[in-house]
Amino acid sequence: MFEGVNASDGIGIGVARIAVEPDLSFTPHAPEDAEAEKARYAAAVEKFIGQTNAQIESMNAKGLDGAAAIMGAHIEFAEDEGIKDMVNGSIDSGMCAEQAVSEAYGTYYTMFSNMDDELFRERAADVLDVRTGLLADLLGKEVVDLSTLPENSVVVVHELTPSMTADIDRDHIVGIVTETGGRTSHSAIIARALEIPAVLSVLDATKNLKGGAMVVVDGSKGKVISEPTDDELEHYRAKAKQYAEEKAALEAYRGKETVTADGTKKLLVANIGNPDDANAAVEHDCEGVGLFRSEFLFMDAKELPTEDEQFAAYQKVALRMKGMPVIIRTLDVGGDKEIPYLNLQHEDNPFMGFRAVRYCLNNPEQYKVQLTALLRASAFGDIKIMLPLVTTLDEVREAKALIEECKKELDARGVAYNKDIEVGTMIETPAASLIADDLAAECDFFSIGTNDLIGYTMCADRGNDRVSYLYQVYQPAVIRSLKRIISEGNKAGIMVGMCGEAAADPLLIPLLISFGLDEFSVSAPSILRTRRIISEWTKEEADALAEKVLQLHTAAEVKAALQAAAK
Repeated sequence: MFEGVNASDGIGIGVARIAVEPDLSFTPHAPEDAEAEKARYAAAVEKFIGQTNAQIESMNAKGLDGAAAIMGAHIEFAEDEGIKDMVNGSIDSGMCAEQAVSEAYGTYYTMFSNMDDELFRERAADVLDVRTGLLADLLGKEVVDLSTLPENSVVVVHELTPSMTADIDRDHIVGIVTETGGRTSHSAIIARALEIPAVLSVLDATKNLKGGAMVVVDGSKGKVISEPTDDELEHYRAKAKQYAEEKAALEAYRGKETVTADGTKKLLVANIGNPDDANAAVEHDCEGVGLFRSEFLFMDAKELPTEDEQFAAYQKVALRMKGMPVIIRTLDVGGDKEIPYLNLQHEDNPFMGFRAVRYCLNNPEQYKVQLTALLRASAFGDIKIMLPLVTTLDEVREAKALIEECKKELDARGVAYNKDIEVGTMIETPAASLIADDLAAECDFFSIGTNDLIGYTMCADRGNDRVSYLYQVYQPAVIRSLKRIISEGNKAGIMVGMCGEAAADPLLIPLLISFGLDEFSVSAPSILRTRRIISEWTKEEADALAEKVLQLHTAAEVKAALQAAAK
């Protein structure tokens, strides 16, 4: 048995198909004609862009809007003038096109892979995907083709890149195993969009799993069983049947209100990373958007997005939601995210440095462009503005003062907007938790970002395996922090939501009901399951469990108690 990251739920049973990536090795040499070599490179870029646009059309036709959006970033990298100048300059200095492409994209890969933010680190995968495509064309090689697979195939590959999925044979693939990637990686996002069980980061999977052998992929537990025994096969077939039945049963919750067993209404919304993700959220029956990460607009641009460009993205989501609430987080960027045109300075500890609301307030004219775009979009739907990484009351007040300036400027321009637009904060730091009462008096809503709240509270990096035992929402310090935040928001009469992964945790949901959480913001595929779990608990039952849990002293005790009470 092999273990990895549980990236996409379900049980897949089939035959291992090892997807061998092309040999892209080459012998560096000095070209005889630099101009001809640059023309080869330009032709490879043109071909790559043409193929990628065709793949985007194919993905959109299959409803894979999120994966298609990722592919759009590939075109950005291929067209990037900085990279082109680097490649052409290297060719002029005596490199062949293959070496120039490899080194230029290698530089960008290193830059992204060294960033502290996990979402930005995943951009390194995009860089490698583009480099692979360009090198394959220059060398006359074929990239991995998953368009035609035998029935019941478990694809085993080093990394499932967006380009591989454009023409993927969805009817015949039952499982995915990769050697890289985490729960927020492109591989995981794609697997969940395809609703295919997947286990990622299985060490040396392409070497240790035998092509043609029977394999079980337990995407829920993060386990891969090679050549299972008859008893194991029977066990996992029963689990697969149970999972399929449970998934089918969830359809009964489509179109229903999200209410507890005793009738208390909750709001069940979706986390999205770009405007196209809103389509999947609606298809999965969301009741709005609880977190729209606006930084992707800035990442995928060559220069600061204009007011109109930002407005168009926010308006698109607002219109797609048709009056349902849309919480948009303002730019969460900083020293760990080296967006070239922002000219950010290197910091030794960027995770606690000049980032998010700190950066924005220090660049007020730039910030006002985003705030103005958000205000304009509020005329087309229920847009709400959320401030990230707040640690002081002054930050909220300063941001609100800028919003008031933007309102006056829009009034002078005669532009419509929601004059009562709500402004809230993302509660993701111990400081914000400790002053939640003060913040609640100044804010229209809270949204708890558990991913960072856990990390900051426990001083544990979620990407560091050596401290992963500390990075758990079940830690008593985190549980008590959640209770305090929700309680202070409830006292002030403001909406309290949660947009971290814990909002969809089946074990934690009864505690959140007891504490009084109003809004659950989860990934689109988790919506119906979360609605079902909420419907199974009364406030009285949840309170009894919470009272017991709050008397416990370790994460193991808390988790065991929640598991014992699970329905």
